[in-house]
Amino acid sequence: MARAPLLQLSGISLTFGGNPVFDNLDLVVQPGDRVALVGRNGSGKSTLMKVMAGLVEPDHGLRVVSPGITTGYMEQDPDLSAFATLGDYAASGLPEGEAYKVSVVAEGLKFNPETPVATASGGERRRAALAKLMAEAPELMLLDEPTNHLDIQAIEWLETELKTTRSAFVLISHDRAFLRALSKATLWIDRGEVRRREAGFEGFEEWRETTWAEEDEARHKLDRKIKHEAKWAVEGISARRKRNMGRVRALQALRSERAGQIRRQGTAALELESTTTSGKKVIEAIGISKAYDDKVLIKNFDLRILRGDRVAFVGPNGVGKTTLLKMLVGEIAPDTGSVSLGTNLEIAVFDQTRAQLDPEASLWENLTGDPLMKVSGASDQVLVRGTPKHVVAYLKDFLFDERQARAPVKALSGGEKARLLLAKLMARPSNLLILDEPTNDLDVETLDLLQDILGEYDGTVLLVSHDRDFIDRVATATVALEGMGRATAYPGGWSDYAAQRGADALEMPKKSGSSHVNLRDDVKKLSEGLSFTEKKRLDALPGIMERLEAEINKLTDFLSDAEMFTREPVKFRKATEAIAERQQALAAAEEEWLLLAEKDG
Repeated sequence: MARAPLLQLSGISLTFGGNPVFDNLDLVVQPGDRVALVGRNGSGKSTLMKVMAGLVEPDHGLRVVSPGITTGYMEQDPDLSAFATLGDYAASGLPEGEAYKVSVVAEGLKFNPETPVATASGGERRRAALAKLMAEAPELMLLDEPTNHLDIQAIEWLETELKTTRSAFVLISHDRAFLRALSKATLWIDRGEVRRREAGFEGFEEWRETTWAEEDEARHKLDRKIKHEAKWAVEGISARRKRNMGRVRALQALRSERAGQIRRQGTAALELESTTTSGKKVIEAIGISKAYDDKVLIKNFDLRILRGDRVAFVGPNGVGKTTLLKMLVGEIAPDTGSVSLGTNLEIAVFDQTRAQLDPEASLWENLTGDPLMKVSGASDQVLVRGTPKHVVAYLKDFLFDERQARAPVKALSGGEKARLLLAKLMARPSNLLILDEPTNDLDVETLDLLQDILGEYDGTVLLVSHDRDFIDRVATATVALEGMGRATAYPGGWSDYAAQRGADALEMPKKSGSSHVNLRDDVKKLSEGLSFTEKKRLDALPGIMERLEAEINKLTDFLSDAEMFTREPVKFRKATEAIAERQQALAAAEEEWLLLAEKDG
């Protein structure tokens, strides 16, 4: 017997500001669905999700949720004003006695439930909203960019949880690796039309290109038919002095059909231009350290970056990635050690906080008010890589229309703010790019284009990102900040780093250490008995074993409750399985450590 759908949208039409977003949309979400919702920035993904959640009322159409089905929506900007702490908000929808679920989720998402709402950052508030949804575990979860503000460890934790959940979910994300790992169906929003494909995100680009090719062929055939009929209309009337009115009406219908077709939006005109070539050595850091109060961020770290390197910096939130970047470019002085910069450097910075944008000013004012883009004596032009260009024309290159030019930046979506910041960044020549979380909120097409231009860029790139796929596509080397002052450089992108580091990538070692690394010298031996990779693995294993022991002790305490089996049989089973897995992993780690230690002599 077929099960009833969880959610059904029928004949949904919605207009914003006189522009149609959806027209006569039909959509069904079934039990067990794992759906990627994709489309360009501004195509209506978040709006559709809010319609699905019942938060936006359509102009026409019907939303039906099956009886007894609960839905949950992860809010982008949750209202926490009625709560003292983030934990109070996250637990507000749980039955009495189940608040402990928030603590479990908070550990995976890495935020403190005791954080006062008044002092919480935007990222902490978003993590609290995600924790609330995960703890409530409704039958249908609606997740709008859940990986924003999460580090790679937290993203991988969330992946694991969503892989094992019984809930259906619809997911919006720019993170390709995340979408590929989780989706089994794809909803694609394109110019107000929603298409569904019963396959995950893996084949989305091929499906999209095939669809567009078929669309272009159909438009070409229609244009040829209109041209043929128009020629008949002129020549036939002259020859016969008499119209076939049915054929004339058919021509009018063809022209109306062609006029009603919405042409695809082009891609942003992203372009980078290198200024004068920098010296071969771009940055050299020797023995640098940095600590704030009792927290050691970097300890005794060496790094040499040469012209043309693309270096990704990865690690948990708060571990010091941005601080290290600022030390490397001379913005912050290290406590110990030295940093020397190469010659002829022209630096351009993409700041994850969007601090270079004035939210109250218009897009026009943000560009013309930039001293590096200002054209003397012209209020309607900006300097783009040394050449004056009209403000609106330049904004159109980044997919903004003329009406948006005078609108305040605060009215833009996250993806639009990222595009505006890229417009400022790419207007100036540079030979050293600092990109701090550039991928947040960008759609797949813009990410593709950004990746391509970085590949063609003649200069050097330093990148902080939690997007594993983007790091793999761009980086030639990865610096992993692992906590307790430890930072280590590896050749290659994220996948290369994870393979070299082992399955326990980004584990937090308990002992601090130094990293003396030249990115061009990744094959040298650090000891007579061990290779580079083996030495790093030997150093990491004590911390890994200590972590496994702590997790085993925690699970043992959890199972010590005599009533746990009868009260929470599923949790009891999962905890029992988890202990067995960790005990097996601990035994393997201990054996590996003994073998490596013996080899090291």
